[in-house]
Amino acid sequence: MFKGLYTAYTGMINEQNRMDTMTNNLANITTVGFKKEGTTSQSFDDILTVKIKDASVGELNVTRTGIDNPGVKVGENYVDYSQGSFRLTENTYDLALSGDGFFAVEFTNKAGETSTKYTRAGNFTLNKDGYLTTEEGDYVLDENSRRIVLDTLSDSEIRENGDIEQNGVTVATIQVVDFADYDYLQRYGETYFEPIEGAEIIDSDAEVISGYLEMSNVQSVQEMVNLITITRQYESNQKLIQTYDDTMDVAVNQLGRLS
Repeated sequence: MFKGLYTAYTGMINEQNRMDTMTNNLANITTVGFKKEGTTSQSFDDILTVKIKDASVGELNVTRTGIDNPGVKVGENYVDYSQGSFRLTENTYDLALSGDGFFAVEFTNKAGETSTKYTRAGNFTLNKDGYLTTEEGDYVLDENSRRIVLDTLSDSEIRENGDIEQNGVTVATIQVVDFADYDYLQRYGETYFEPIEGAEIIDSDAEVISGYLEMSNVQSVQEMVNLITITRQYESNQKLIQTYDDTMDVAVNQLGRLS
């Protein structure tokens, strides 16, 4: 009788994981370059129930007594890398990528250690020293993985191939790369990604669009529908546990008293 309790419990844990993921998607619906996450569920492998060293079947015999399937298992989360919609800003240093690829940025952690991260969020700006940076102050890198520094007194034009021109001269080219397999990328924060062991960097054919930003690819209506579905499934498992609890209460406190 208790198998149903465990099944309902694992169902609630799974729905809680789905809820956490969906609410994070909704919280970042206006975050530039954000890529939504999804969840997967797996069934626990069937467990063979046997009698071992049982006198009723013989000390040396193993007898099959049934199959136990203890519910659902939380699977892996995945990132949806599909392109988001573009928003016009008319700001030269607001950049969007049309196609597959990522901007490369030099990220510095709290310990002062630097590493290269990759992002689709192109809301860049020039700091007082002329360096092209992200909103968080991380440096945007050129095709040679160097920081991009520009003349703050000159206007800039950014071409579709990533070239930055000032006074008719190309002064830098923004690094845009892609990966052969996105399974070797992991999320770092909300809009950064970092490669893990086995990642292969390849050339990107994405076009750099100046004056636009790529918005989050989260669809609010779809996420709200998912949240309603998750809530109902969670409540169903909760009611199942309450039913089992009531049943056990009757069995222990009423039937047990009659005997």
